[in-house]
Amino acid sequence: MGIVTALVRSTFLVNAVYSESAREYGITMPQGQLLCVLMARPYGMTELGAVLRLAKSSLTGLVDRTERNGLVRREPDPRDTRAVRVALTPEGQRLAGEFYAETCRRIEELPAGLDAAERDRLAGLPGRVVADNEVPPVFLDR
Repeated sequence: MGIVTALVRSTFLVNAVYSESAREYGITMPQGQLLCVLMARPYGMTELGAVLRLAKSSLTGLVDRTERNGLVRREPDPRDTRAVRVALTPEGQRLAGEFYAETCRRIEELPAGLDAAERDRLAGLPGRVVADNEVPPVFLDR
């Protein structure tokens, strides 16, 4: 299998796990991504759009839906009175933590047939690709 095929198929595999986990927690995959990003800290809307790579209208809809579910809240940005930041609510923190832990557990099972050295190599090379391409921290390292 070539590098393109391996990376694309790996992405599909991880996305399927992520989607299944989100569905079981009663959220969408984009909502799960939003919650995982916000675990680190609140984000301004512009910064959040860049991290999630979403257009302003798509991000606004995502935040609106997630806010209606009581998982995030908009709060004033202390550095800019015209702007808002998006933060997890207590319920959002709880759900994000559970969703994150379960999703990590499921993804960690994917390479179960590899030994420790192979798992380290598997993490190392894509980790370099991520670092080289300055991918935002959309999912924290455990």
